[in-house]
Amino acid sequence: MSSGIIIAIIVAVVVVIALVATWPAMRRRRDERQLEHRRDRAVEHHRGAAEERRVHAELAEQRAQRERAEADLQETRARMHEQGLADDELRQGDRDRGDDRERDPDRAARR
Repeated sequence: MSSGIIIAIIVAVVVVIALVATWPAMRRRRDERQLEHRRDRAVEHHRGAAEERRVHAELAEQRAQRERAEADLQETRARMHEQGLADDELRQGDRDRGDDRERDPDRAARR
């Protein structure tokens, strides 16, 4: 055999050994890249879900504040009626319905 063929065989064997030796490292790097990509997608998913829940919670808080304000208003009105401070509203309501007791005293007595 000529020395050129021997050198070519040795170079080919060295290249094959180098490829076999680096193959696991290349596979690990590829796996790491895939894992990193999957992590990024999971992060995006969870952050999106968290933002959606945050918006939902803020809307619920606003709704609850509105409901509390309406409840407070109703409680204030109840106290005003209880103390006789809102009788003008009741009289105005009677006038709006056409229930004027001064014009028809018989009708007021029948009620």
